[in-house]
Amino acid sequence: MNTLDAIKTRRSIRKYTNELVSKEMIHALLEAGFCAPSARNRRPWHFVVIQDREKLNKLAEFGKYYKMLASAPMAILVCGDSELLERDYLINDCSAAVENILLAAHELGLGAVWLGVKIDEMKEFYQTEFKLPSPILPIACISIGHPDEEREVDNRYEEEKVHYETFII
Repeated sequence: MNTLDAIKTRRSIRKYTNELVSKEMIHALLEAGFCAPSARNRRPWHFVVIQDREKLNKLAEFGKYYKMLASAPMAILVCGDSELLERDYLINDCSAAVENILLAAHELGLGAVWLGVKIDEMKEFYQTEFKLPSPILPIACISIGHPDEEREVDNRYEEEKVHYETFII
């Protein structure tokens, strides 16, 4: 699969089989995350691999957007070190790492979905549950597994949202 095909065909997958994700695949996902671009090459990210069923179930109770974690064999919590970069750049950099992980999962035949983290509301829970030191902020959580659903691939290009030189409607 080439890069553009991966970008165009990747979809959020929320249903998974019971098959575990291999250590080799997990390593490949993490390696992809570490290859993301970052402001001033600070690479502020930290990745918490979550495979413990109790922890995944606890995360699944966070709200309707986290429910798929109850059946996911794993998740990756993407965090950023706030001592390395100010918050806005930290979020940008960690988001680039998330997208790399999502594309790598797709390439490996895995399904994944990006779960947003409301930092101010959820920080204390994540810091307590996963023993994050205070400068380490939770940025995103990625639910990952072998897909048990297929999502339709559609053309998402919207010409009316493309503007050259200035924003004109």
